[in-house]
Amino acid sequence: MDYFPLFIDLKNKDCLVVGAGEVASRKIELLAKANASITVIAPVISPSIQDLAEQNNQITLVYKEFSSDDINQQRLIISATNQPLVNKQVAEAANLHNIPVNAVDSPELCSFIVPAIIDRSPIVAAVSSGGTSPVLARLLRSRLESLIPPAFGRMAKLANKYRATVKEKINPPAQRRIFWENALQGSIAELFYSGKEAEAETELQKAINNTSDSPIQGEVYLVGAGSGDPDLLTFRALRLMQQADVVVYDRLVSKEILELVRRDAELIYVGKQRDNHSLPQESINALLARLAKEGKRVVRLKGGDPFIFGRGAEEIETLAQENINFQVVPGITAASGCATYAGIPLTHRDHAQSCTFVTGHLKDNTVNLNWKQLAAPNQTIVIYMGLVGLNTICTSLIQHGAPADLPIALIQQGTTRTQRVITATLSTIYKKIEHENIQAPTLFIIGTVVSLHNTLKWFKPNNDL
Repeated sequence: MDYFPLFIDLKNKDCLVVGAGEVASRKIELLAKANASITVIAPVISPSIQDLAEQNNQITLVYKEFSSDDINQQRLIISATNQPLVNKQVAEAANLHNIPVNAVDSPELCSFIVPAIIDRSPIVAAVSSGGTSPVLARLLRSRLESLIPPAFGRMAKLANKYRATVKEKINPPAQRRIFWENALQGSIAELFYSGKEAEAETELQKAINNTSDSPIQGEVYLVGAGSGDPDLLTFRALRLMQQADVVVYDRLVSKEILELVRRDAELIYVGKQRDNHSLPQESINALLARLAKEGKRVVRLKGGDPFIFGRGAEEIETLAQENINFQVVPGITAASGCATYAGIPLTHRDHAQSCTFVTGHLKDNTVNLNWKQLAAPNQTIVIYMGLVGLNTICTSLIQHGAPADLPIALIQQGTTRTQRVITATLSTIYKKIEHENIQAPTLFIIGTVVSLHNTLKWFKPNNDL
């Protein structure tokens, strides 16, 4: 993060704008919306800024060239001239006085950035590219503008009107937060969006009167985080992640996906590696139940899909026994995500009429699979967690009739920017990766569909072998 996002109170605070052209006019309009006291310095001042000053008595126009003496304890300074030397002079003088300064189109001179703003006052959202691409920030702002209804600001004012009442009525902060989330996302919000604000207020009053601060039962959301790329999360997964009080997550959940979790949620890591479990499965099951009984909304975030080698069923069995409410949100399993990003179809009319998912090690850590069935032709085999037992897997398939030259692909960290795809055959793959620095998670795909990789690969990560 190059810039720390911060909202600053400028009401009646002195601000300085150097320059008085079209760009300066836009900055002055923004400062005026924040009710700042604005001094504009320029030898020539455009008619549009003169009009602004006539309409706003907090704008003072000074017809002169800038000098360092013009800086006098302002809250912030904006230099919006078309003269790079003047902008540099303003920035240097501001820095000497430790006053935040923005030099338009010169990010190297800026100590703060003016973001693209979505104004639904009192709700304000800001988007910044750190000065690297203002156009991209504005494009993102336009998307957000279409997603955030104009009624958001008025709804925020209504919430503020009843904030003290709700705080008095509902004492536990966690339960109070749940009340507001339900109120501001459900039927009350819909009434607001349709222009029925009086009805919305009546319904909010009813909701407040019908609630209590008695302890509530929490619930658990078993959420599939997909195969790595955060863009592959479902809408439901994202919504639940952003309203959870606690997130219990696995080793395979990427940092980028964790960044989407609500900022004040508690994060609990329970990742497991082979022969190194930070928390045994039984303890994870008990942890989920305990957190829910404390009245918390818990997201159990698992890589891939929770019901495909994710032990999700074991976790919800415990929750069902404890009479705890739960939901299961599917995720894109590694087989589908990794194969797609590697350009390897799992089925194909000319290559594979079926697809089998298997795990590379069983509950007792053996690799004792149905080799005869897996060695049959015209199918695709996807092997999860197969790196340690790879030599045994390949040797056993060949011994049971699979061709030694049957194609196999290793996909490392699939769907992410660090994805690697290594292709070989059953007889050569072990030697080929023996001295490679393979990084988990990995997935193996076996079958003639692998031969399509070079033709169909479309995803361009940093490394593709």
